[in-house]
Amino acid sequence: MRLPVLFILLTVMIDAMGIGLIVPVMPDLIQEVQGTGLGTAALWGGVLATTFAAMQFLFGPLLGALSDRFGRRPVLLSSLVVLCADYLVMAVAGSMWLLVAGRVVGGITAATQSTANAYMADISAPEEKAANFGLIGAAFGMGFVLGPVMGGFLAEYGTRAPFYAAAALAAANAVFGYLVLTETVNDRIRRPMSWWRANPLGVFWQLGRLPGLGPLLLVFFIYQVAFVVYPSIWAYYTAERFDWSPGMVGLSLGLFGVSMAIVQGGLIRPILRVLGERGAVIYGHVADVGVFLLIGVVSSGTLLLILTPIAALPAVITPALQGIMSKAVGDDQQGELQGALTSIAALATILSPLMMTSMFYTFTKADADLYIPGAPFFLAGALVAVALMVFLITHRSVKPADISDTLGS
Repeated sequence: MRLPVLFILLTVMIDAMGIGLIVPVMPDLIQEVQGTGLGTAALWGGVLATTFAAMQFLFGPLLGALSDRFGRRPVLLSSLVVLCADYLVMAVAGSMWLLVAGRVVGGITAATQSTANAYMADISAPEEKAANFGLIGAAFGMGFVLGPVMGGFLAEYGTRAPFYAAAALAAANAVFGYLVLTETVNDRIRRPMSWWRANPLGVFWQLGRLPGLGPLLLVFFIYQVAFVVYPSIWAYYTAERFDWSPGMVGLSLGLFGVSMAIVQGGLIRPILRVLGERGAVIYGHVADVGVFLLIGVVSSGTLLLILTPIAALPAVITPALQGIMSKAVGDDQQGELQGALTSIAALATILSPLMMTSMFYTFTKADADLYIPGAPFFLAGALVAVALMVFLITHRSVKPADISDTLGS
């Protein structure tokens, strides 16, 4: 494997590790800073996640446009440097408002995965795009494995230790990238900077003009709203339902990450050969509806652990959708598309944590009329069913874009 590709995969993996490292300690950290109970901590956790996502929504298209104009390398490296500083700030934060400020900065710089996807699209033939996006998904899954496990372990040394570890990882990867990363944006595909296309509304309007792409963006959005139930609720749900410790939360998320890496790094290729990209999207949605319903009703922590690797089987959805959409735009629009997908995922993450944590609070508070801690997962299953219906009703094959069509647009 070439060193630049290795750096791209490590960037995504370390980005996921940085997120996963802090997930197991967030309930305890928020309670430590605020002096509140678990239910209120879950609400604050939703606020932090929404703040982070709001910045991604606003700045994702800008960073995508910058990478189309100035290249992937400067965007990736500068994001890693600022991300390192962000984790250091959160490591010493003594108030919720400083934690919120840290999430503002972190959200602005969190373009690493979208820019990594654009880099992978730059170097991939059209028929390889979905499978190579799967490699990025696998790298993210491996980070999801290592991050929570390490976070659960480091939590034994205090709620701040994982933040220092995340900062160290970001710094080390920035140095590695500085030494090995080559640029893929050349004069043939370099796009002039346009502020109209560097904001969410502008980029959505521009991409929505491409035949068949609008419905796919809607399917991607609905699915992301549903998927965010995992980072939003998992730690709180398992603590409430099964009294899991941060270490156990980390191990369960690690198992989920291993399973996702296996699916997206290995199983996705034979699945795509047999089902094609459209079939893979349909299969993934159907499987996910069943998974969310099962998680919501499971009555034993042991059964939930057994179910966890099965929950990763629908993980082909995102790379298959990305593959379809990436072939619908020109080579000079890959950064723009990935910036738009970052904004869409961020918009989902703005809405979903508040929605999911509020539902969790409503159905687990002391005076709740009904005690249903799995209610957020039932909602996620319903959303996935809606996304599948939209896909089946509206999807049609899109003609691969020709760069000559997009350079003048």
